[in-house]
Amino acid sequence: MLVPGIMALAILMLVFSLPAVAGIYTWTDAEGVVHFTDNPPSDKSHRPIDVAAPVTVPMVVNLQQHKRVSGIHRQVQGMLSSDRKRDSEPGKAKAKAVARQEDACAGYRRKLKQIQSQLRAGYGNSKGNRLRDKRRNISQALSRECILR
Repeated sequence: MLVPGIMALAILMLVFSLPAVAGIYTWTDAEGVVHFTDNPPSDKSHRPIDVAAPVTVPMVVNLQQHKRVSGIHRQVQGMLSSDRKRDSEPGKAKAKAVARQEDACAGYRRKLKQIQSQLRAGYGNSKGNRLRDKRRNISQALSRECILR
């Protein structure tokens, strides 16, 4: 009497542990609308769709990957912080180069302001075009050397 009960329990466990398998079908109606359903239409031409099983990663593998990525992240942060420390202590040559760059940028801005005021004053086509061309060249130099550096 114990054996049939165990057998019944084993069969029930097997039935409930099997994955639910439901087919997915697609079909297109007369208006061109594509439909998806789990019941195949009997009066329409339909096509079954294969659904891939989900990919699962064991927790142990996930934790190992997390440790590896965290280690790489710490290494990169360490490299970046040492670069910042080295760059934050500029020498005299670097300070002079930065000062020269700032002076050049200020000169570009000053020239652009002057050209803009001349254009507002109004000029004929030939002088206006020369001023616009000059403004375009100075703006490009300002962008290249001061903004995008």
